[in-house]
Amino acid sequence: MDSGLFITRLIFGLAISAHGAQKLFGWFGGYGIKGTGGFLEGLGYRPGVLFALAAGLGEAGGGLLTAAGFLAPVGPALVIMVMLVAIFSVHLPNGFFATSNGFELPLLYLTGALALVFAGAGSYSVDTALGIQILPGPGAAWAAVVAAVVLALANLAVRRRAPAIASASSLSH
Repeated sequence: MDSGLFITRLIFGLAISAHGAQKLFGWFGGYGIKGTGGFLEGLGYRPGVLFALAAGLGEAGGGLLTAAGFLAPVGPALVIMVMLVAIFSVHLPNGFFATSNGFELPLLYLTGALALVFAGAGSYSVDTALGIQILPGPGAAWAAVVAAVVLALANLAVRRRAPAIASASSLSH
């Protein structure tokens, strides 16, 4: 069981961390902070660079914490938060499949993170090596999930739609 959890944490964590590195540094074909910030500005997140930094750190940091099994369940909870925002801000209107920029991939990341919140870091983890358990038990796992959902909802709530541009006919009157 611990070997499977270790492999899952490692691959999942490094994959989502690479996704964050695309936003933060432009690595792996990403757009970096400025490019991602411009995209997020278009979605109503202002200032876009600040939201790009937050999304990138949530993915990269959450992924690295998860891969290492450090401070569980904080890492997976960060991933849940970012994926909820991504689903509702970008992917939901495009349907399910990733081929049409749908919510398939962020839902898979969210589901993996959710499973890891409840599974814990396991024996092969930094937490175990250091003898720390910051949030023991299923109550803490639920608290981490609730915190992630609340923070995602707060993020979605501060989104500001761009004002509609007046049509030429309304300007002439």
